[in-house]
Amino acid sequence: MARTIQVTIDAADPRRLSIFWRDLLGYLHPGPPGVELAEDADPLEAWEEFLVAAGVPEERRNSASALEDPDGVGPRFFFQQVPEGKVAKNRLHLDVRTAPDLRGEERMAALEAECARLVELGATRLRRHEPEPPTSHGFIVMADPEGNEFCLD
Repeated sequence: MARTIQVTIDAADPRRLSIFWRDLLGYLHPGPPGVELAEDADPLEAWEEFLVAAGVPEERRNSASALEDPDGVGPRFFFQQVPEGKVAKNRLHLDVRTAPDLRGEERMAALEAECARLVELGATRLRRHEPEPPTSHGFIVMADPEGNEFCLD
């Protein structure tokens, strides 16, 4: 039986980083436990109200955030606040499948368009790798707002 995974990302600002990854992946912030959200409700506002009502001190209210795939297929993402910053290259990174069925210039143009969108959201473009058939179709290496590397693939 296959196991499911949760991707946990250490962060200085879990809320901000989860918003970036939400917008990158098209995921959603789940609501607080036991809270039924209206269709147009902001889950992050609901969490703030939940934490205030639970008596969580203000300095602890941004200690974690989560994202879930709205289709229930992809892994859950959990962002946890840590005191130390990123000091070295990731030993594990994510490849975000942006143009899996495209090849050549059409693929690279799609990757460039997504790269430009993500830079507007706070990502940093690190480098572009041109297609090298048959082993690579080309990709762009990026970093999220806290420096975690990922690839647009």
